[in-house]
Amino acid sequence: MKEKLIAIISVVVVILILLTPVFMRLGWKYSKKKASNVFILDKTVLNHTHQEHISFNWVLNNHRLVKPDGNIYTPMHDYYGFFPDEKGGYEIYDIKSKTKQEVEQLSLDHDMIYYTDAYGMYWAEWYDEYPHIKPKYPPIDVGERSPLIYGGLNRNELELLRLMKNQRKLIINEFNIIASPTPHYLRLRYENEFDMKWSGWVGRYFDDLDTNVNKELPDWLVNNYLEQNNYQWPFTKSGIAFVRNDDKIIILENETHLNHEVPIIITKPEYLKPYNLPTALKYSFWFDICSTGPKNDIISEYHIMSNYKGDSTLNRWNIPNVFPAVLKSNQDYPYYYFAGDFADNSITMGTSYYKHIEKFDFLFYRRGITERKSFFWLYYRPLVSKILKDYYGR
Repeated sequence: MKEKLIAIISVVVVILILLTPVFMRLGWKYSKKKASNVFILDKTVLNHTHQEHISFNWVLNNHRLVKPDGNIYTPMHDYYGFFPDEKGGYEIYDIKSKTKQEVEQLSLDHDMIYYTDAYGMYWAEWYDEYPHIKPKYPPIDVGERSPLIYGGLNRNELELLRLMKNQRKLIINEFNIIASPTPHYLRLRYENEFDMKWSGWVGRYFDDLDTNVNKELPDWLVNNYLEQNNYQWPFTKSGIAFVRNDDKIIILENETHLNHEVPIIITKPEYLKPYNLPTALKYSFWFDICSTGPKNDIISEYHIMSNYKGDSTLNRWNIPNVFPAVLKSNQDYPYYYFAGDFADNSITMGTSYYKHIEKFDFLFYRRGITERKSFFWLYYRPLVSKILKDYYGR
């Protein structure tokens, strides 16, 4: 009798496990839709993966935030910026040519705004992605600096932010919005408008600085360092490269300059529970170094775990080893700045169609220094989810 009961319980458990995805999908499908008019800007779209903004679409869809017509926001169509056709051609759809009245109307029509990336597209990356168009143009090595196709924040896009701010509508911006190729005068206006300042430095972790091994190191980074350092490249381990807006290159190598090879995002104690964020999490992609005035609070900070030699190098170039990762306005307008390529994650929309999928997030990433999916599941998703919940709950 006991054995029979155990067998029945085992079968029931297996059935429930097998049916869990079905329940989660139905739970998502029958969740109440919330119509919202969201303005998304992405000028760095190389192909139809739309990796620079798909993370935000994932969160919108998972929370059933839909367009005013009731349809979901699709990564391929529902944004402004650069639109590749995946054949070597492209279209540009932004608000640069809009009149003042049209920009004002956009601010009235939209409920929130998210600028994910204004870095843009350059010819070298474009040739590499679509090699069949190369013969039409002079050859450029991948990883070299090359002419800009399209990019940088324009005046109307900044004006739209200002109007949305005055209407107390949600603004989320992230790197790269005001770094190169955004014009200097627009960067200054942005900094004054939102009480923050870019230092002129950006950085990124590389898991291997050996140029004989890591062929993905940007040529411009290596060449500029060589020119600035008597053509010596002594690095063979992992490390962090810092790049100033005048192309000055500083490199901290693991063990030589760093006690811990990858930057760590540490969240302040008062924000851990409200935003459901981890105390500390590695971050292995592009970031910028900024500071803020009294109108913003710092939710999380980057920590560069440098040793004595690394501290000496950072101090020489006025690079802090602790600086903001996420800023949050403490004024009467909801504004957030993410000081990194936070929305750039190699995820797919498929998992967004399941309610409570975050309970199983451990299934979707592996442990390792260079992987970035854990950043999406453990940091970006809960952070943006909370921001949206607070805003639309209001």
